[in-house]
Amino acid sequence: MKLAILSRAPRAYSTQRLRTAAADRGHQVKVLDTLRFAIDLSGPEPDLQFRGKPISDYDAILPRIGNSITYFGTAVVRQFEQMDVYTPNTANGISNARDKLRASQILARHQIGMPATAFVRNRADVRPAIERVGGAPVVIKLLEGTQGIGVILAPGVKVAEAIIETLHSTKQNVLIQSFVVESKGRDVRALVVGDRVVAAMRRIAHGDEFRSNVHRGGSVEPVTLDKEFEELAVRSAQIMGLRVAGVDMLEGSDGPLVMEVNSSPGLEGIETATNLDVAGAIIDHIADQVAFPEIDVRQRLTVSTGYGVAELLVHTGADLVGRTLGESGLEERDITVLTLHRGTSVIPNPRRSTQLEAEDRLLCFGRLEEMRSMIPARRSRRRKVRRLPPGPLVEG
Repeated sequence: MKLAILSRAPRAYSTQRLRTAAADRGHQVKVLDTLRFAIDLSGPEPDLQFRGKPISDYDAILPRIGNSITYFGTAVVRQFEQMDVYTPNTANGISNARDKLRASQILARHQIGMPATAFVRNRADVRPAIERVGGAPVVIKLLEGTQGIGVILAPGVKVAEAIIETLHSTKQNVLIQSFVVESKGRDVRALVVGDRVVAAMRRIAHGDEFRSNVHRGGSVEPVTLDKEFEELAVRSAQIMGLRVAGVDMLEGSDGPLVMEVNSSPGLEGIETATNLDVAGAIIDHIADQVAFPEIDVRQRLTVSTGYGVAELLVHTGADLVGRTLGESGLEERDITVLTLHRGTSVIPNPRRSTQLEAEDRLLCFGRLEEMRSMIPARRSRRRKVRRLPPGPLVEG
């Protein structure tokens, strides 16, 4: 495999470990400075230049896109995607994870447990938002902060209002989030590769510091995750469109709560804590995908008229409840179930013997006409377009 690691920090621990792991496995690997690329759209096909010369062919790339170059970095990754070069983290996935508000919206849409969160801009809306997330103390987060920078704990409502007003005055957008007291300055980082957690550690804040980031002086220890934590971490990464991710979770009284999904997780802390070859697991996953790639649904859509991807919900009381996939009749209707979502569990390529339960969500590929017929009709909300009133439309 010929692999390019996109990184502006060739001497960083994570970059060196990934490069060494790839070389030790016999792969050709280069570290390429992301900002030295030029996107070339002048020819008949999309292309990239590196240091002024056409880039050679690569089987895969591994993006390590820094926060400060997200826009340009994701553009480069997107160009590689259009050139059919494999990447475990897509440009869209990186963009989703980098924006804390967008990430929270996506995760909330899929019922991922998170600390109560609000986003407001008007000063009059700040106090009601604080009340909606459970009242003070609250955590205030800049939308594009990293390594614990831009995360503030406000002990009281007035202090929170003052901080938010100050940040708004400097054109900063912030999230207001409930403070999970029972976490006690601790969180869990799960390193997801593909469809599994390959390593996990607990980060513990130092002294009175509530942020547990290693960059803030926090300590780390290895941890064996419960199944609930593992499944939530994997599902969160997959929902964001990431095959390599660090998923940060709080240990809430009612179960795990996702704080953040990181598209370029550092490896030094977790490899030191667990003594596991995380870099090697990442390289092995990429090599497996290059050797035996997953079906590109987008390509199938472009060549298969009338086919598409849709999510089907198994409603309570539906005829499908209690039947196996083999008995469901989906195959006869030319519908393939790609993934079954059940609560926080994700079952890729479920077996024909899998029994369907109420509220299961099936991500399917097949004839759009057949799948549309299985979705309950919704009441139309479309209003008729009224005629213009007689007389002048604006005051003279």
